[in-house]
Amino acid sequence: MSDQDLPTPDHQRPDGVDDATIEALGKLSEALEVVEDARGHLYGFHRLTGTADLALGEAVDLLRKAGHEEIADRLQTELVGRNVIEGRWTFQIVEDYDDSYYSAFKRLEADARNDLAEGRRHLFEAEMKEARRTHGRRHHEATPRDGSPQMR
Repeated sequence: MSDQDLPTPDHQRPDGVDDATIEALGKLSEALEVVEDARGHLYGFHRLTGTADLALGEAVDLLRKAGHEEIADRLQTELVGRNVIEGRWTFQIVEDYDDSYYSAFKRLEADARNDLAEGRRHLFEAEMKEARRTHGRRHHEATPRDGSPQMR
């Protein structure tokens, strides 16, 4: 294998880091990826709930226009702009999640990588790639070909 067919230094295990540490950091990275996915779903929930509330407002206007004042009034007063949980709209839920759990998770995951692996990310995955790819074969390169953007 040529030096040109190696992962970038950022994706190579630092000296002295053992397999158990790489595995543990890989599992921590996996957990962070799940948190990122959950955060995306939370933002999706936020967007969908907001979209529903705006559509509900339009429905109220249309019901009024169609002469159904009583139903429109009830929807307007009981549902339009209602908190989704006690005291909170979805933006407040997102902010609380970001400011407490998500930010702590990101910080602690980065601290672990910094303390144990010189801050290098995805070492478990990089080593898995090295073990699974066919060295020397097109489309199995360690890094992008010359001219392609790559991290160093």
